[in-house]
Amino acid sequence: MTWTLEALNAASAADFVAALGGVFEHAPWVAGEAAARRPFGRVEDLFAAMAAAVAAAPEARRLGLLTNHPELAGRAARDGRIAPDSIAEQASAGLDRLSEDEYARFEALNAAYRARFGFPFILCIRRHGRASLLRSFARRLEASPEDERRSAEAEVLRIAAIRLNALVEGEGPLRTTGRISTHVLDTAVGRPAAGVAVELAEFVSETESVVVARARTNADGRTDAPLIGGRPVPLAAYELRFRLGDHYRAAGLDLPEPPFLDIVALRFGAADPEGHYHVPLVASPWSYQTYRGS
Repeated sequence: MTWTLEALNAASAADFVAALGGVFEHAPWVAGEAAARRPFGRVEDLFAAMAAAVAAAPEARRLGLLTNHPELAGRAARDGRIAPDSIAEQASAGLDRLSEDEYARFEALNAAYRARFGFPFILCIRRHGRASLLRSFARRLEASPEDERRSAEAEVLRIAAIRLNALVEGEGPLRTTGRISTHVLDTAVGRPAAGVAVELAEFVSETESVVVARARTNADGRTDAPLIGGRPVPLAAYELRFRLGDHYRAAGLDLPEPPFLDIVALRFGAADPEGHYHVPLVASPWSYQTYRGS
């Protein structure tokens, strides 16, 4: 259920906490503190009030914000014994579909991290692909306790911002989403290329990729919706695959078999989860180019 900012401003304190109590994992007290600071004119003001409540909280409560988070791909997550938001977040990164070897790797990382820092590894996984997640895990294991405490608290705020944005509608929304989009221009005929099958894959390792979106270009040469949109773009290496040969065969062009260009693959990296990556293809049966558009 989503709430308007106006409705939240007018709600009872109990209803306000019931609506936003899950924004911070198992910490409805944050929403309770924010309720006392109403009214809010913008969603970003509401989030600032929640962040201020966290910053002003006693040490035990602040530490609880970390210890209450579940381990990534841990036993509780595998058994479904974590909060619904956390279940969805872990599933978004494929952590509910790991092999036994991959689960064992996470168990070892989780154990090493908890032994070093005393709380579970926390990462806003909606902003990461699996390869980026594992790199972050390994890198942060080497951090000092002071630096890692700050990193973990920053990730708690990122997770909360995404959850809040999904729950509250109003002026001043938080910047929590990005996009990957494309279009195809056919230079052989000088117009957008309609009907081109497009596939977006995320590399989870140097040898493994997972298809995350499939679409077909419309009359404007664009997909009807972004290939990734309405969420952060996970930090990852991606490949856009355009079935150019099929497009020209369907257009009746007399191509050699196999054609010079059949499936055109563009590999690129996304390093800004809240950024817009527009990756077009400008192509003919014999050549192509791309660029980062807007």
